Amino acid sequence: MSNANQAASPRLCPACDAPDYRVLFEAGDRLYNTTQERFRLLECSRCGLIRLDPWPSPNEFRRYYPSAYWFAPADNFADRLEQAWRRLVLCDHLEFVRRAWRASGGQGWVLDVGCGGGLLVRVLREHGVPALGVELSPQAAALAWRVNHVPVICASLQAPPLLPQSCAVISMFHVLEHLPDPTVYLDSAYRLLKPDGRLLVQTPNAACWQLLLLGEHWSGLDVPRHLINFRASDLEYLLECCGFEVLRRKHFSLRDNPPGLATSLAPWLDPMARRVRGLKEKPVLRLLKDLLYLGLVIAALPFTLLEAACRSGSTIMLEARKKP
Repeated sequence: MSNANQAASPRLCPACDAPDYRVLFEAGDRLYNTTQERFRLLECSRCGLIRLDPWPSPNEFRRYYPSAYWFAPADNFADRLEQAWRRLVLCDHLEFVRRAWRASGGQGWVLDVGCGGGLLVRVLREHGVPALGVELSPQAAALAWRVNHVPVICASLQAPPLLPQSCAVISMFHVLEHLPDPTVYLDSAYRLLKPDGRLLVQTPNAACWQLLLLGEHWSGLDVPRHLINFRASDLEYLLECCGFEVLRRKHFSLRDNPPGLATSLAPWLDPMARRVRGLKEKPVLRLLKDLLYLGLVIAALPFTLLEAACRSGSTIMLEARKKP
């Protein structure tokens, strides 16, 4: 482990400042193989929050997000099939956002933070919702404009690109677990939201059955890109500390829960992992692997529905508003 990594690692729990912890296990970048380094997963002895150790330095962190991390469909059958699948499984997110937008009064922007290639923004706009995205990666923002033809601002929410109280809904799907200090983004979201606006957040759920069964092989840990691994209770406490009250909870996502289990069991089949690793595959072999992965996702559906019904799903999605 490098000295730069050690310097970036928090000595105290980022939630409660407790110094004591226990080591759950060690893990590496099992999914994308961007580094051969090993990292520890620490659980705070006081509040139970799970965090990565050591935290990568900013320069190291950028290496863990290669350019192929964002999906750009090519003009071939396999990519068109993958794009169709991505649109299909966004149904949960689409309806979750639309319901929150209607509850907010339906006036103002829907801002998707960390929008990647902008597919959700595109689908929302196709359904009449005035959406735009914010994305840190210049490559992903350019992809959103070029491929999905949607407005995306290349910026950090630390320096909000919009006026205060200009947003009806702000969504952060799989964003907070990547941040060293999630409160910075949540404070910005608080200022950007209208008085009756809605904040939507989603993260992997570290209290899920999959983590208990699979340990360091659970894809939701996504070492070393996820710095903090939230349980639902951790996430709700964080939102309350930042001035929000939780209105709605969802423990299942068709886009994330079954594919997450499939990827945990067979990371070598995951289409995104294969693309990021730059594997050279003949079209027939690629299609065969994609179909095998789809079969594994379908097989994972009953288990992931059951764990979600027991409020132990592998993701947690929350809708919140400003406290009165």
